[in-house]
Amino acid sequence: MREEGVEKLRGVVRDCVSKHLYSSAIFFADKVAALTSDPTDIYMLAQALFLGRHFRRALHLLNSSRIVLRDLRFRYLAAKCLEELKEWHQCLVMLGDAKVDEAGNVDGLKGCEAMYLDKDGEDHEINIISAICFLRGKAYEALENRAQARLWYKAAVKADPLCYEALECLVENYMLTCEEETSLISALQFAPEDSWLSTFYSCLIKKYEKENVVESKFAELEKESCHIGPPDPSSIHTLKNNSDLLACKAEYYHQCGEYQKCLELTSMLLERDPFHMKCTLVHLAATMELGRSNELYLMACNLVRDYPQKALSWFAVGCYYYCIKKFDQARRYFGKATNLDGTFPPAWIGFGNAYAAQEESDQAMAAFRTGARLFPGCHLPTLYIGMECMRTHNFKLAEQAKSICPSDPLVYNELGVVAYHTKEYQKAVRWFEKTLASISYSLSEMWEPTLVNFAHALRKLKMYREAISYYEKALALSTRSLSTYAGLAYTYHLQDDFNSAITYYHKALWLKPDDQFCTEMLTLALEDECYRGTDLRK
Repeated sequence: MREEGVEKLRGVVRDCVSKHLYSSAIFFADKVAALTSDPTDIYMLAQALFLGRHFRRALHLLNSSRIVLRDLRFRYLAAKCLEELKEWHQCLVMLGDAKVDEAGNVDGLKGCEAMYLDKDGEDHEINIISAICFLRGKAYEALENRAQARLWYKAAVKADPLCYEALECLVENYMLTCEEETSLISALQFAPEDSWLSTFYSCLIKKYEKENVVESKFAELEKESCHIGPPDPSSIHTLKNNSDLLACKAEYYHQCGEYQKCLELTSMLLERDPFHMKCTLVHLAATMELGRSNELYLMACNLVRDYPQKALSWFAVGCYYYCIKKFDQARRYFGKATNLDGTFPPAWIGFGNAYAAQEESDQAMAAFRTGARLFPGCHLPTLYIGMECMRTHNFKLAEQAKSICPSDPLVYNELGVVAYHTKEYQKAVRWFEKTLASISYSLSEMWEPTLVNFAHALRKLKMYREAISYYEKALALSTRSLSTYAGLAYTYHLQDDFNSAITYYHKALWLKPDDQFCTEMLTLALEDECYRGTDLRK
C-alpha cells in the first residue's frame, strides 16, 4: 500500500473517532499500525482501543511497545487504562517516581524523554506534565490519601492553569483553605490572552471579599466578548449568560443570605440548562432555606429518576424530609448519599444536622468530624461542631473554624455567642462588631439574630441606648422575632420606661402567647407602672 493510502486510512480513523464509531476506528487503526509499525500509529490504535473501552487490550499494546516508559504520551495513556481498571497502585507505578512539595512544585518527571511527545509548548494543548500530575492526584484520592492528592492537584494547576479539572477537584472537595485558594490563584502563570480566566478562577473559589470587589469581577467577566465576522453589534457575544458564571453568581448570593435572589437566578438557569449539577445544588440549598417543601419534593423526584446513582439525588430527598421536619427519613437519605459518594460535603453536613435536630449529639458530632477530616478547607463542619458543643455547654471548639476560613462572618458570630454564654460580654461585643464589619454586602434577614445577639450583649453591659438601637435594626430586618421584642421590652423595663416595655411585651406575647418570661415580666411592668402612677398622684 502506498503512503497516500496509509494517510487516507489515518484520516478514516480520525473521522471514525470523531463520529464515535470506535469499532471501525479500531479496525482501521489496527491495519495502519501493522503496515507502518510507527509509534504514532501504535498510539493511535491504543487511543481507539481506550475510547472503545478495551482497556486491557490497550494496556497490553502499550506495554508491548518498547517506548512506553520513554514517551510521556504512551505512559500517560497506559496509566489512564489502569485508572479505568481501578488498579490505582499500578497506575502510580506506571506514572513513574516523582515528588511534589507543599507549594506544588514537582521533581522527577522532567527527566523523561519525549520522543513522540506532542509539542506541549503550544497554547492550544494542555501540558502533558499537568495531565500526569492530575492523574496522580486522582489515584491518591482513590487510595484515600487526600493529603497527597491535594499536592498533586495543586501541581497540575501550576503546571498548566488550563487544567481546570484539577482546580475543580481542589475547590469542590474543599481541599484548600480560603488563604490557600487565593494564594494558588495568584501564583498561576496565565498567558496575556487568558487574563479573563484568572478572573473566572477567582470567582470560583470562596467569595468572602468586599461586595464591590466580587461584583466588579462578575461585571468584568460579563463584558468579556468575542467578535465574530464583520464589525456588527449583533455579532458580539459575551459571557453574561454563561451557565457556569450564572451558577457562580447564584452561589455568591446564597453565601450572602440573599436566598430569594439566588433562587430567582437558579430557576432561570435551570429552565435553560436543567441538568447543570452545580446550579442544581445551589438551587436545592436556596429552596430549602426558604422552606419550599413542594419544590424540593419535585426536584428530588426528578433527580432520583434521572440520576439514581448520584449522591446529589438522594441528598435532595434528604433535604425534602429535613424541610418537613421528618428527621429520621432525612437521616436515612443523607446517609445513602454519603454511601454513594463519601466525598460529597453537603451530605455529611446534612447528616450531622439531621442528628442535631433530634438532639442526638454524639452521632451529629461523628458526622461533623468526618466532614472536617475529609474536607479540611471547609470550615462549616468545624463550625457546626462548635455549635453542637455550645448546645451541650462546651464552649471551646468554635475557634478552630476561624483558622480555616477567617473571612466568614458566621464564624465570628458563633465566637460572639460563645463569649456571651461564658459571660465575657466585652469580648462578645467585639466579636459581634467584627461580624458586622466582615459582612461585605447589605444586611439581610439572615443576620437578624446577630443584631439581636449584639443588642443582648450591649444590654448586659448596661449600654441601653446602643442596645435599643440594634434591637430596632433587627426589627427592620424581621418583625416576627420573639427574642427581639422581648429583649427590647426588657431593655426599656431596665430603664424604667414601663409604658414602652409593656408595649413590646404585648408584641412578644402576640407572637407566642404562652412565653413564660414575657408573661411574668409584663405583670411586673404593669405593677411598676401602677406604683409609679400612685406615687405621682401622691
